[in-house]
Amino acid sequence: MKDVQNQKPDNPLYIEKVGVKGVSYPIVVSDKKKGTQHTVASISLSVDLPREFKGTHMSRFIEVLNEHRTEIHIKNFEHILNEIKRVLEAESAHMEIEFPYFIEKEAPVTGTAGLMAYTCSLMGMVGARREFKVGVKVPIQTLCPCSKEISDFGAHNQRGIVSVVVRYEKFFWIEDLIELIEGCGSSPLYPVLKRPDEKFVTEHAYEHPRFVEDVVRQAASLLGERSEFSWFSVEAENFESIHNHSAYAYIESEKAHG
Repeated sequence: MKDVQNQKPDNPLYIEKVGVKGVSYPIVVSDKKKGTQHTVASISLSVDLPREFKGTHMSRFIEVLNEHRTEIHIKNFEHILNEIKRVLEAESAHMEIEFPYFIEKEAPVTGTAGLMAYTCSLMGMVGARREFKVGVKVPIQTLCPCSKEISDFGAHNQRGIVSVVVRYEKFFWIEDLIELIEGCGSSPLYPVLKRPDEKFVTEHAYEHPRFVEDVVRQAASLLGERSEFSWFSVEAENFESIHNHSAYAYIESEKAHG
């Protein structure tokens, strides 16, 4: 049959990225405690396309996914990208994977367990250069230092989301990154809280007030100490409880390695 994709295009322009986006797909990812975890991801795959070809072969992206669906994780991300580049005969390949990751978490006093869901992502590209990133979105609680300072009793608090992206140079556990970020707020969030737990969380947050600025600075300081990461960005958004807007802060850093 005629290969239309290999025909010459009407407008012979180079395309940086062409591929498939939003593919819902079951995958298996590494789990620090259980070894592996089954989840469902939204996957985007792309390659560059030379100016002399009309189109790329979309089905080949899915074929590569079928071959690697049980082994998509940080350790072999580069291998999958190299395979995509080889199969599509491309100079560069890109992949983005977003998925819910579940961690069993115990309440701080009673130990009551439940599952917390975190939105995680893996991003990578290989070509003239190689780059691999991991992203996590971590919910936290923050208590306003100003409100605590000026009030005779109480202080307003709110739930927030801290979005972190790291460029990694060696393997690390997503669980460790999540735990690091959770410690930057006034208190972590929990899936299940009994009354003794709720008392503890409320009082702990009161004793650890944090502005949104404090959150990103603390996270950046801790990430800067980790040798696994050569670059990172930290974005925090607090869904204010007494304002009709969110509080927002962003910081990023490039780290030099000898």
